[in-house]
Parts: sequence; C-alpha cells; structure tokens
Amino acid sequence: MKAIIPVAGAGTKLRPHTYTQPKALIPLAGKTILSINVDQLHDAGINEFIFIVGYLGEKIQDYIKEHYPSLTCHYLFQNERKGTAHAIDLAKKFIGNDEVFIALGDTICEYDVAKVLACEWSVLGVKKVDDPRNFGVAEINEAGFVTSVVEKPSIPKSNMALVGLYKIKETNLLFDCVAEIMEKNIKSHDEFNLTDALECMISKGTGFKALKVENWFDCGRKESLIQSNATLLEKFGGTIAEANKFENTIFIPPVSIAQGCDIKNSIIGPHVAIGENTIVWSSIVKDSIIGSFAKLYDLVLDDSLIGNDTEIFGETRSLNIGDNTELNLG
Repeated sequence: MKAIIPVAGAGTKLRPHTYTQPKALIPLAGKTILSINVDQLHDAGINEFIFIVGYLGEKIQDYIKEHYPSLTCHYLFQNERKGTAHAIDLAKKFIGNDEVFIALGDTICEYDVAKVLACEWSVLGVKKVDDPRNFGVAEINEAGFVTSVVEKPSIPKSNMALVGLYKIKETNLLFDCVAEIMEKNIKSHDEFNLTDALECMISKGTGFKALKVENWFDCGRKESLIQSNATLLEKFGGTIAEANKFENTIFIPPVSIAQGCDIKNSIIGPHVAIGENTIVWSSIVKDSIIGSFAKLYDLVLDDSLIGNDTEIFGETRSLNIGDNTELNLG
C-alpha cells in the first residue's frame, strides 16, 4: 500500500496566510493539516508516500524531510493546475500494481484507518452534509456500496459528500480511467476531476464500499479553521512544551503551546494553539491560532488567525476613573 497526498492547491480562501505558507502547513491544534494526515496513515503501517506539490512545494518537502526522515517519500510537481485526476496521473510511475490510499492534503477526518486498509473492497470516505452542492456527492445503495459519484452537482441526488479519502485496490483501472477522461476531455468545473475517474471505474464494475467517517474538519476558511482547531483541542487535549518560559500567566485549557515560547503577564485560552518560539506579553488570547516566531504585545485577541514571523503591538493605557463613568476604548 502506498499513499498519494495531493497538496498542490494555492489555498486562495486562506489568503493572506497562503501567500507564504502552503495550506497544508497551516498550524492546527499543535500540528499541521499535513502532519495529521501523514501520522494517521503512517501509524496504520503505510511507509511510502507520494506528495503532489505545486505552489510553495519546496516548503512541503522541507517539512516532511525534517519531521519524517524515516519515510520513503517522492515529490512530484503539478506545474499546471488541471485538477485532482491530473495530479493522481502524475504518480502513476511510482505505483505499479500496488494498492493506493489517496488523502487530499487539505482534508482532516476521523476514522479507523486500519479497518479501511483491511477492507476487501475499494473504499470511498463519505459524510452527510446539509448542502452537498459544493462537494463531490455519492449515491449509496442499501448494501453500503457506492452506485454513482458526481462532482458538485447543481441538483444533488444524495446528501453524502465525498470527504477526500479513497482506498483503491484496482489501480490499473484507476489510471486507465484517468487517461480516458483526459483523452475524451471530460471535465467537471473546468478541471479533470478524480470524481469523474471514479465514476468511470464504477461503470466498469468496480465495487466501492462507502466509509462514513466519524468527523470531517473543514480547513478551507479562517472561521472554519479556528472552529476545527477548537474541536480538535477539545477532543484530544492540548500540550504545553516544557522548554517554555512563563511568568505570571494563566492558561485556560485546552491549549497547545509549542517549544521555545516566551509568555508573561497574559491569559491564554481556551482553544489557543501557539507555534514555536513565539513571544506573548501582556495579552489576552482565546479561540485563536498563532504561528511560529510571532511577537504579540499588549493585545486582546479572539477568533484570530496570526501568521508566522508576525509582530503586533497593541496599546497600554493607564486610567484614573471616578464614579458613575462610562468609557468606550474600542
């Protein structure tokens, strides 16, 4: 079993952060979106990974080499953004006849990875959503098999969305179907989409078992990313690295504080993740994600996403206020 992780997207909905940082490396609950995916698959026994990179792809390579030196990794550049099917096609030369597990690099799900890998069928991850029009949609029969998939339908026939997890046993047919849709110029929303290749496989007799994931975390926008950070911290708890200096500071759990942070005269939490070597002085921070090497002084932050190497100064006030007074310092 080999894993393919496409991480070539520009992450335009998370700008300005993704101008300098790949979306997959945005911090989340003390990790990154990418590391959560890699850890899930590696812990289940997958040791060979193929990363489809593009925008800021060198940072993906540097991150993996630093944090996962024991893995066998290949990096392929998707210089033209032609869609997920085109990205998967690039990995063909590394797959051979091996089974593959495809996990989209901007997706985080909770599910039993070992159970999926042991399944005798190919598997598609799904989750019920309120409005499936922005996702790939799967129709599922009573036996739990996927009978049809379509990408972002205007009139969905199901509310089961594809969550970006695919275990494929019939890899030769997968690449044949990818080649077929590209040769016939079959596109969804002006891209060669993996969903169309899967529909081709279904039409040729492939049986896909539907996997209903426990949770699916949306990492596409600032608001949903902060909510996902809070949910993951609540579920798994936070960690506070020992090599930090704290002075006169209160932590309201759950929080995640990376190594090398200098925090004093502050209140941190709940639901705060702070990257390594960050300074926070005289501040109140809750429900926020703070990048590495940031410097925050005299701030009150709520529902905030702060990038790496950012320096922010607030304002300190000294007040002498009498009775029956109303102030608005907004």
